[in-house]
Amino acid sequence: MSRSLRMHVQPALHDAALVASFEGWNDAGEAATTAVQFLAEAIAAVPLADLDCEEFLDLTVRRPTIRLDPRGERRLEWPCTSFRYGAPDAARELVVARGIEPHLQWRRYCDVFAELALRIGVRRVVLLGAYVADVVYSLPVAVTGIATSPLLLEKIGVTPSGYEGPTGIVGALSERFEREGIEVVSLWAGLPHYISAAPNPRGALALLQALALLLDLKLDLEPLRSAAAQFEEKISAIVSADPDLVEYVRQLKRREFAQ
Repeated sequence: MSRSLRMHVQPALHDAALVASFEGWNDAGEAATTAVQFLAEAIAAVPLADLDCEEFLDLTVRRPTIRLDPRGERRLEWPCTSFRYGAPDAARELVVARGIEPHLQWRRYCDVFAELALRIGVRRVVLLGAYVADVVYSLPVAVTGIATSPLLLEKIGVTPSGYEGPTGIVGALSERFEREGIEVVSLWAGLPHYISAAPNPRGALALLQALALLLDLKLDLEPLRSAAAQFEEKISAIVSADPDLVEYVRQLKRREFAQ
């Protein structure tokens, strides 16, 4: 086992899927990491493993943090990719991973990540991401995707992505898992580029709705729906107060209706 991996437990998982997101370039509006955090709490996930990121991060860019424990003692927390697991139902387990997009050694990072997935018997990986685009903030958040089997996207009504260009760690991991013969789906929420507020619960909600259909999960999304509605009200107020934004959104709507 790689020295970068630290296993907390050695569970015997049955038909497990892994859902992952990464801070940084792949996470516009923190929508993907918010979705994974919500999912981890919803399934009462407990620690499974950590992937030590010292060799993968520039620690002057993503610094370790100092925390005070309940006794007031200072503790140093090093950035890592954390893996947790829980049971959405009695028949299977779900592994959730939340990390930071590496700055260095992407190929090795993907090898170590894949090593853990293979070690615990993961059969399907779902990678969540979010990007900024020319979209109307008040319309439902569109989710696009990429999958090893196009039928998986067709099943949940997600439009296949035709994107070409620079990629993030999500794209690199997708390729790595495909080489291992593991089924991979990546789901991406498109968020308005002119709204920089984060976290964006509307994006997180759209990702979780698609994920729930894909993995047949029964999740109580009402808290996130409420947060998304409140978020939309705040953004509407911000847009309404800015004449330039009002005109820009009006142009986007015309373009949307013309398509």
